[in-house]
Amino acid sequence: MQCPFCKAPDTRVIDSRLAEDGTQVRRRRECEKCSGRFTTFEKAQVAMPYVVKRDGVNEPFEEDKLRKGLQIALYKRPVSAEAIDHAIENILRKLRQTGEREVASHRIGEWVMQELHDLDHVAYVRFASIYRSFEDVNAFREEIERLQKMPSAEARKSQLPLIDEPERRRK
Repeated sequence: MQCPFCKAPDTRVIDSRLAEDGTQVRRRRECEKCSGRFTTFEKAQVAMPYVVKRDGVNEPFEEDKLRKGLQIALYKRPVSAEAIDHAIENILRKLRQTGEREVASHRIGEWVMQELHDLDHVAYVRFASIYRSFEDVNAFREEIERLQKMPSAEARKSQLPLIDEPERRRK
């Protein structure tokens, strides 16, 4: 790898460690010419599926759009940047696990709503109001009532799945 300081073509790895829950490799490097040290991160690049919009148009998945949608819903809410990053990683993992070349936008929207439900109920209702195109106050009321009936994130984690994950993937 090229040195960012002197642009020499040869650097050597001094240390390698796993980062980000094992999804990245962090490497400390040293330039053999100027002895400058710097850090690089290595992450597997997986092709994301295309998103099929409601009107049938396919477009490449854009993580920035996902992040922006979450940030708008979470505007001025007490949710940390780390929690948002974790929610995005959960959605990206679900997208990759589908193994499909195309994923319907409504499916991604449901995953976003699931993550927002766990992060912040106000953000959940904000997102749902746009995503589900609420027409009046009654639609808000119905969504809030449904939100109150849903089990919390902790309750869902303590429940056993009805179908094992490997079985679900085989089908």
